[in-house]
Amino acid sequence: MDLAFHKILKQDFLEVLPLIQKLMNNQFSDQILIERFGEMFDQNYECWGVYLGEERIGIFGLWFMTRHYAGRSCEPDHVYIDDGYRGKGIGKKVFAWIYEYTKSKGCVMSELNSYVVNYPSHKFYLNEGYEIWGHHFVKRL
Repeated sequence: MDLAFHKILKQDFLEVLPLIQKLMNNQFSDQILIERFGEMFDQNYECWGVYLGEERIGIFGLWFMTRHYAGRSCEPDHVYIDDGYRGKGIGKKVFAWIYEYTKSKGCVMSELNSYVVNYPSHKFYLNEGYEIWGHHFVKRL
């Protein structure tokens, strides 16, 4: 199963909005997501599509930053593979590509967030070698 990865440009974001809405369970309006992603594209963020042949079967984002405790790092974000393609080893291939790509950009660390109730992702990330270093706290202002 050969996968291809294509960068999604800011002007093409509407093409992947349906996948983002699936991931987010339609909890935000299209307009809010368009505005937020519009800003994200200007803030060290890249969006990538995952393709099997001509079919887009997934999406993910990458945030690039330098952390005082980690050095140059990348945070994979909103990783989503369409339901019909899960359990086929695609996630492992996606992350192998992410690791190679981000190393080529000088990253020495990958870190990510996962929702507390998303147990399948916890298992996946632990199997990928991620370690739990702390808790992610949020506060609405």
